[in-house]
Amino acid sequence: MGSGGTSNRSRGPLDGLDPEQRAAASAPRGPVCVLAGAGTGKTRTITRRIAHLVCSGQVSAGQVLAVTFTSRAAGELRSRLRQLGVEGAQARTFHAAALRQLRYFWPRIVGDRQWDLLDGNKLRLVALAATRMRLPTEAELLRDLAGEIEWAKASLVGPEDYPSVAARSRRDLPLGAEDIARLYRTYEAVKNEQQLLDFDDLLLHTTAALEEHPGVAEEFRDRYRCFVVDEYQDITPAQQRLLDAWLGSRDDLTVVGDANQTIYSFGGASPRPLLDFTRRFPEATVVRLERDYRSTPQVVALANRVISSARGRPAGSRLELVGQRRDGPQPRFAEYEDEQAEAAAVASRIKELLEAGVPASEIAVLFRVNAQSEAYEQALSDAAIPYLVRGGERFFARPEVRQAVAALRKAASAHVDQEAELVTLVRRVLTRVGLTDRPPAGGAAKEKWDALLALVELAEELGTAKDSATLTDFLAELDQRAAAQHPPTVDGVTLASLHAAKGLEWDAVFLVGLAEGTLPIQHADANPDAIEEERRLFYVGITRAREHLSLSWALSRAPGRRANRRRSRFLHGVLPQEFTVGNRNGSGRRNAALKARCRLCDRPLVGTMEVKLGRCGSCPSEVDEGLLARLKDWRARRARELNVPAFVVFTDATLLAIAEQRPTDDRGLVSISGIGATKLDRFGADVLAVVRECDGR
Repeated sequence: MGSGGTSNRSRGPLDGLDPEQRAAASAPRGPVCVLAGAGTGKTRTITRRIAHLVCSGQVSAGQVLAVTFTSRAAGELRSRLRQLGVEGAQARTFHAAALRQLRYFWPRIVGDRQWDLLDGNKLRLVALAATRMRLPTEAELLRDLAGEIEWAKASLVGPEDYPSVAARSRRDLPLGAEDIARLYRTYEAVKNEQQLLDFDDLLLHTTAALEEHPGVAEEFRDRYRCFVVDEYQDITPAQQRLLDAWLGSRDDLTVVGDANQTIYSFGGASPRPLLDFTRRFPEATVVRLERDYRSTPQVVALANRVISSARGRPAGSRLELVGQRRDGPQPRFAEYEDEQAEAAAVASRIKELLEAGVPASEIAVLFRVNAQSEAYEQALSDAAIPYLVRGGERFFARPEVRQAVAALRKAASAHVDQEAELVTLVRRVLTRVGLTDRPPAGGAAKEKWDALLALVELAEELGTAKDSATLTDFLAELDQRAAAQHPPTVDGVTLASLHAAKGLEWDAVFLVGLAEGTLPIQHADANPDAIEEERRLFYVGITRAREHLSLSWALSRAPGRRANRRRSRFLHGVLPQEFTVGNRNGSGRRNAALKARCRLCDRPLVGTMEVKLGRCGSCPSEVDEGLLARLKDWRARRARELNVPAFVVFTDATLLAIAEQRPTDDRGLVSISGIGATKLDRFGADVLAVVRECDGR
């Protein structure tokens, strides 16, 4: 939605906005609620709103506090504001803002040495508390217990109330609720003994400082007058209470969110404050952003169909996206025999996209759980396709990046070539540490080269946004990005979980592993609300794609395993015609989806018989008459043994399809209409044995 910094500053902050964006950006100070669907330009809208308020003199930049939920999103807000010429406005995560405030006010409210902040890993203290209680200390259990403590504190639930609240919330608990409550209490005691704070304490203690110390609240509210909250659907009770403490009795608050993208309920997030915003502020300005500038109409249509099937959608969440881009390809759907075959096919398709000119950095493979990454790492490695795992090694921690930054610092301290243009100077310095005019062929050398080039491109971005930017300015930008975990784009296919993909977008997206038990995740089945959150997670995945979208699933986990998986329930009602046959037995297990095109001439198949045979009526039959006769003999024997009519075993049409298609494994059998999981279990081995005998194997 526009990225040129110089041109942005030369135009007014409301220029180039669509009518709804303009209405949100130009709304008067006071409560404003922006219901913004995926790809509708919410970041553009709120940064333009801040710029408009500052440029029109309604508020000074230093009086603005914008908060969001990830360091990357906060970094993006700061970058956009800088491009708009707004200097001094604060854009931080809730936790970063709270930490800054708590450190500032600590001497006044506590007076002694400031407590240290846990380094982000509370497992050591959880393990110590578990040991005191003689509870198990396996790493996986400790992670689950730490997650429960985090949920409780984010939800403003103390140890004494935890058992009852966890029961009402239908939490999937790793231990008994009473044991977790006692562990929670012990963890807090251990933490206080060591004078430590965890991340949740930052919110709780800052809130207490504002609520219990009028002087602190007065000083804070005198400094900050205007508040903006991004991704408001993800706010937790602890964050909402802090926001209320920031506001006091004021209402100068802009919130932006989309209830359809609420995917962090497991951590205490709730869209209720967003949906109830106009009840709290009846005079609020409400603007709905539904024009999707990110995705093609084909991707948008699929996203709308998926979310329209959601149950219990509150009225305020019913945004229907309207695609604004030109038409693109239809989303692709594919079914594979096993996960290995699925990963190999995805890698093959990615290679096609790369050859067609789609950059590797504009392609992503998204999955429900991180464990699914391994198969795609292997498949991409086998295909010599560069990739990066989001959540893996941090960009600024990589050796080549640290070396490059050190070289840049040395050049800045030596005042080397201060008159040179920033990009020219950065490229010249990085040439000394390995940047060449042409990229290496591949491997580790190519990865290093890509990282160095990413730094050059970042210098170009800064040079465009800030006239006469210096090497010192560039180093300050790198430091800020490193602290915010906001790396530049590096060439390589992104592998990421659906949760990690929130807030990102790519030209091409592969949603993989769309099978029951994975999406929705198996443990969600016990809770209808959890199922709906899984549906929203799927919706978020779809809306990450700008143009190319591929969706796939596998019938078994590994080669040679029985093909007994079912595709995700979220695909029902959105699949193309060729996938709509099957799954009729109601057993909860899956008939394989049939490809409704002739296997001989590729024409669409019409009617049940054509679909069953896999060929259209005008194409010749390839039936093996000897095999058909043996199958009928076998059916007669089995019917006598079971004392049932022959058609109960298999109909004539099913036997004819088997004799024509000569399946060699379970996957081939279940691809024939009429052979479901039950008949596969009862007769599959016998039928395949007959086929092998006739084939001479």
